Amino acid sequence: MTSNAAGTTAAERTPIPGGEIHWTTTADGVRLHALHLPGPAEPARPGPRTAVVVAHGFGGGLHRAALLRVLGGLQRGAGVVAADLRGHGRSGGACTAGEREAFDVDALVGLARAAGYERVATLGFSMGGSSVLRHAGLRGGPLLGLPLEHAPDAVIAVSATSRWFVTDTPGMRRVTWMLSSAAGRRAARLALGVRVDPAGWRDVPASPVDVIGAIPPLPLLLVHGERDPYFTQEHPHALAAAAGPGGATLWLEPGMGHAENAVTLPLLGRLARAVGDLAGRAAPQAATGAES
Repeated sequence: MTSNAAGTTAAERTPIPGGEIHWTTTADGVRLHALHLPGPAEPARPGPRTAVVVAHGFGGGLHRAALLRVLGGLQRGAGVVAADLRGHGRSGGACTAGEREAFDVDALVGLARAAGYERVATLGFSMGGSSVLRHAGLRGGPLLGLPLEHAPDAVIAVSATSRWFVTDTPGMRRVTWMLSSAAGRRAARLALGVRVDPAGWRDVPASPVDVIGAIPPLPLLLVHGERDPYFTQEHPHALAAAAGPGGATLWLEPGMGHAENAVTLPLLGRLARAVGDLAGRAAPQAATGAES
């Protein structure tokens, strides 16, 4: 895993001291601006080195304080690999609201494997949560005719939807407008810096609830706020049921809102411990190479 050549501009420098900026290309040809934060020199537990791949929500990215706070907290217990997902920040491509972002997760897991981490957990927020669920549920098979090559060892989804076309909350009605109309896409670009794919979906992709049953026996944790203004508690319960008996652990967080912006310091500490606990329960997946 190699970083940019000497002469990196100020805009390309890592937002967290000690971090390393990297670039990688997804299976469908999107160039991602990624960050690697090496884990602690002395891990909390002996055994294989562990990393967590973090996928942000719609409108997030490596320039957002909420995500950087989460990454820094997770780094206390494991290596961290994250990126501006497609259509966000310095990465290329256009946002597809969970369809092709599984390719982004796959490329980041590949980066972690190439850095020498034997166990890799994926952790996604909101759109990123849908993406890590789809990535793990579709692992070993093609997505839109292209391979998903880098399987995780454990999966954590925070504030994830169970299904598409959610319009029963004001928050999701605003997001749907941003995704489905020219005026909304302009607003997403100007207000959030998100470049939404104007082509939309050619075919409706399998939703998280459709694929989550294929994730076990990988350890799986679902986290959802009881005051989430975008996705009601229907979603985590539907996902847990579809994972099958014993297939997922569900944390319903009192008072919590939505995604990375709502993660408190106590919850962040619990998530950091969960990364090590879940990855430690899994048999390491076979490592494969990745472009960097």
